[in-house]
Amino acid sequence: MGDVQIRIADWNATPALRSIRQTVFIDEQQVPPELEWDAEDVGATHFLMTLEQQPVGTARLLANGRIGRVALLVPARGKGLGHVLMRAVMAHAQQTGMTCLTLSAQTHALEFYRQLGFETCSDTYLDAGIPHQDMYWKTADTQADN
Repeated sequence: MGDVQIRIADWNATPALRSIRQTVFIDEQQVPPELEWDAEDVGATHFLMTLEQQPVGTARLLANGRIGRVALLVPARGKGLGHVLMRAVMAHAQQTGMTCLTLSAQTHALEFYRQLGFETCSDTYLDAGIPHQDMYWKTADTQADN
């Protein structure tokens, strides 16, 4: 798999975060730019994944436990790197005291998130013209309480 690193990155000082999202969401998936760029980015925790020191993936975590904008460039797909990125986000969330995480998954990626322990909790809906479902994940400690 090569040298894979994930670090928390500053939104304003790391253009690779925007570049990856531009490529994946706006260019590939045709998400309108006004829907991709939002005010949440400024306060979010952003994760940057590099492979052989080249930026290949990103995700963001909001203070309320919502994960979003998970994106991998084409050369990084199909290698298990998405799970590596998500596990890093989930571990960081747990280390900061979050016990429940949520996300809005494109329906083609539902199984990807299920493999990480997420469960669907909504019907299918369109977001930027793409079918999505809401999903959630709880820590083992939280699950035992329910």
